[in-house]
Amino acid sequence: MKDSKSDPTADIAREYQERETKDKQVLALLLEKFLEKKDRILVQKTEMGGTEAYVGSVSLEWFAGRVHFASGLPLFQNKYNSETDNIEIDADSIDEIQQRPLDWSRQAPLVQYLSARKNHKFPPVLVVINQSWVDDPKAAEWNSEGIATKSTTDFTPLDKDGKVGLLNISEDNVTIYALDGQHRLMGVQGLMELIKTGKLQRYKKDKTADDSFIKIDDLIEQYQVDSAYLQSLPKEKIGIEFICAVASGETRTQARRRVRSIFVHVNLMAAPLTKGQLVQLNEDDGFAIVARKIATNHPLLAQQPERKPRVNWNSATVAANSTVLTTLQAIQDMSERYLGQKFPHWKPLEKGLIPMRPEDNEIEEGIDEFKKLFDSLASLPSYKILEHEDTPQLRRFSFEKDGGEGNMLFRPIAQVALAQALGILVFKKGFSLTDIFKKLRKFDQQGGFSGMEYPQSLWYGVLYDPNKKRIQVAGRDLAAKLLIYILGGIKDRMESAELRKALADARTIENQTISFDGKFVEPQAVGLPPIL
Repeated sequence: MKDSKSDPTADIAREYQERETKDKQVLALLLEKFLEKKDRILVQKTEMGGTEAYVGSVSLEWFAGRVHFASGLPLFQNKYNSETDNIEIDADSIDEIQQRPLDWSRQAPLVQYLSARKNHKFPPVLVVINQSWVDDPKAAEWNSEGIATKSTTDFTPLDKDGKVGLLNISEDNVTIYALDGQHRLMGVQGLMELIKTGKLQRYKKDKTADDSFIKIDDLIEQYQVDSAYLQSLPKEKIGIEFICAVASGETRTQARRRVRSIFVHVNLMAAPLTKGQLVQLNEDDGFAIVARKIATNHPLLAQQPERKPRVNWNSATVAANSTVLTTLQAIQDMSERYLGQKFPHWKPLEKGLIPMRPEDNEIEEGIDEFKKLFDSLASLPSYKILEHEDTPQLRRFSFEKDGGEGNMLFRPIAQVALAQALGILVFKKGFSLTDIFKKLRKFDQQGGFSGMEYPQSLWYGVLYDPNKKRIQVAGRDLAAKLLIYILGGIKDRMESAELRKALADARTIENQTISFDGKFVEPQAVGLPPIL
């Protein structure tokens, strides 16, 4: 028979749980009491490298309204340009500058990102708390030796160790400036203006007005943004870290140097991603997604145990002695210039804006189309040689150490030009990829892609600069047009005449035009090559 008496262990556990519940309720009531005061914010105190900081979160609306650009610090007022919110740099102000100039052309893309992309995220911002007494040498907070007797941050601890508490952010005596995160501030302020007025003026870098606006109606139409969703954005929270403009025991000069040093360190440690790294991580750009898939899976490019890597994943260039075939950045450029003819809506609506991720079925279609292109490229004789030779021998010019073939197919810029031309031919002009590569294989066998450094080459003066004896990126678009021409894609006489003139101009070095025979001729004597 069971003992009717209660289990002592169960009673203790229940009492403990009830006590814990009551403690949480008491804590909630206390926090509610403290936090309902709008001049206080709950923060956690941190310390690193001798600098105390207070970490919390604020609404986007509060951030936009309460935080100022660092250029507005009283320290800078003599050099402050209210038109641009920047400091005018001269011999006097150069040592005082604590932040990079604001680029107002970035505001519109940031606002579009926040409003049109639901999974948006800004990292925390670093701000400085300043008080009016800082810039008054006679204030009571400075002692006779010019040393601060108190800090500009007013923190009230709520725990015995002083790690969690309330930070005074009262508008009466506190002014807050963004030290790191000024463009985030610019973006959030723009968002608030857009929501409030229904439109936002676009600006150039120096804050001169552009001739266009971002409008809520356009966002709703183009990105299917819900009006109620936009109205909810001001209540979203962003992380924020506060440091003091002046700490107790500092002189004004010491404080200025400390704040400036922190800014420099924050920016030095935050190394920007390379173009290749951006392609690796981008989950919004359809062209980048397709490029990654082909770079990692196509037999021409994929990593295989018995051979050296064929893709440079980080850098946008290929060194002379590198054994890679191309770069991830070049593959993305190829993807954009080839598939962009079929999927123009994959591109952002305007330059600088973030593209919207395509539907999965379109991405699969893009991968299939791009794979067909690389299957065809792999059939070219120059790439077949890769089974027996390394790329440096094929890439190098004849006059470089150990010599080489000077083959444009081993130069990323030429690979992009080829993809650009083929995209137009296949998706705009209706050419068959199979028929195109029948011609290109023959052209390749006859050396059409090799010997760029010789006048006999179509690419001399176009992709190869005879003066500087190196590849010239500026010739990419002309190279693409020449490829379209020799493959039969240009029929218009006027267009052909313009192309002939552009080719003659490209082969004119120091007012002397070089023919395909290597002779100096009149520009009119340079003709277009035969159609394949």
